[in-house]
Amino acid sequence: MRENRSRRFLKNLMSTVAGVAVLSSFSALAETHARRPNVIFILADDLGYGDLSCYGQKKFSTPNIDRLAAEGMKFTRHYCGSTVCAPSRSTVMTGQHTRHTPIRGNKQVGDGQAPLPRGTVTLAECLRQAGYATGCFGKWGLGFPGSEGDPVNVGFDTFFGYNCQAEAHSYYPARLWHDRQEVKLDGQTYSPPLIMDAAVKFVRAHAGKMPFFVWLTVTIPHAAMSVPEELHAPFRKQFPEFEGTKARYDKTREDESPASAFPAMMGVLDRQVGDVLALVKELGIEENTLVLFASDNGPHKEGGHQPDFWASSGGLRGYKRDLYEGGIRTPLLARWPGMIKPGSESAHLSAFWDIMPTLCELAGATPARHMDGISFAPTLLGRGLQPEHAGLYWEFHEQGGKRGYLKGNLKAVQLNVNKSPEGPVEVYDLARDPAEVQNIAPSQASFVAEARQAFDQQHTLNEIFPWRWEKGK
Repeated sequence: MRENRSRRFLKNLMSTVAGVAVLSSFSALAETHARRPNVIFILADDLGYGDLSCYGQKKFSTPNIDRLAAEGMKFTRHYCGSTVCAPSRSTVMTGQHTRHTPIRGNKQVGDGQAPLPRGTVTLAECLRQAGYATGCFGKWGLGFPGSEGDPVNVGFDTFFGYNCQAEAHSYYPARLWHDRQEVKLDGQTYSPPLIMDAAVKFVRAHAGKMPFFVWLTVTIPHAAMSVPEELHAPFRKQFPEFEGTKARYDKTREDESPASAFPAMMGVLDRQVGDVLALVKELGIEENTLVLFASDNGPHKEGGHQPDFWASSGGLRGYKRDLYEGGIRTPLLARWPGMIKPGSESAHLSAFWDIMPTLCELAGATPARHMDGISFAPTLLGRGLQPEHAGLYWEFHEQGGKRGYLKGNLKAVQLNVNKSPEGPVEVYDLARDPAEVQNIAPSQASFVAEARQAFDQQHTLNEIFPWRWEKGK
């Protein structure tokens, strides 16, 4: 009898604890939704995992970006959507990885890039349906002006910047775009301040009136390696070994000492992040604004940039266009005063296709139905159980075709897919070998088989970006 009473007591106690936990979870979620955070997502262009001082950069500093880590959360295992610009941005907008997301490569179409197809449900549209003002400022690259993928056709109230990523190769463009209107420039005006000014005006117009989502897709540090001379000069003196070198990436100008322009460019970006933090504080919206910072892929080797000199890959293997860690692992920083614990760090395994469900959960918005993403809001807020991915998948259609699969600490990479879809698969243990030096595939037969199965099952046909054997299907 006494044993039965003890069992009933424990059962009731467990039910009470579970009920309190559920109520606490609901309460936390209700509090988050009531606050409906503004979101400013700063996406750098071709910035490597090691290009921020909070991730180990030693040759220059990024103090304002470092504030995001000191006052928020730093992720150490977050991944880009792809290893080049357009498909990586497509995964953010659709919540789908490169088996499903419609844009799987950089492909020029008409006066811009291959567009997101009609009917695509984007992150911007989900947030706008939930009552957010939405603006994109910087580089788009997911649909030429007037196309179904034009940013103002896929959920953004307004856009200002480079519609075409090829035109974004110049920091002194002949034109930018405001919504569907061409803005002619003289080819002598440095573009980052123009784009930042447009973003600031948008934030000022909506602060305190309605929640807003700003996608600030800056072009730094993508080539060309160009920056105004007054900003470049101190670094030319500091790194004289690059004097006398020249490169022409921007067709309209030749850059002198392009490698030493890199820290000057990063200084521009860092000051802009500082301007964002100062702006939200000035407007009194700091505690209701989530600021995210990431990069669309790993560091480039173009226009005279020297990523090895700067240790831009942060000790990881590879660069832009690689599916090794250096090509797809990105810094991710998140700051939301009062909601995200300052100075916190997370090794949660996440990727760009998780951004949509995460922001939709925080905003009380309904995400797209067909997603590959998992919300990492529990990790950000330190509340509740964090669901985990069974595995992460990438496919890349340049340089002969590449595929990648990551599960836990095991990473599979397959090269020359178009030539040999059944070709060898490399395997690396990232826990023991983060630089991916030792291929352990011979001892990982079962994981190789799992990766091959993922390559077959995760992929879906895309007529614009087919594998070679799929052409004409």
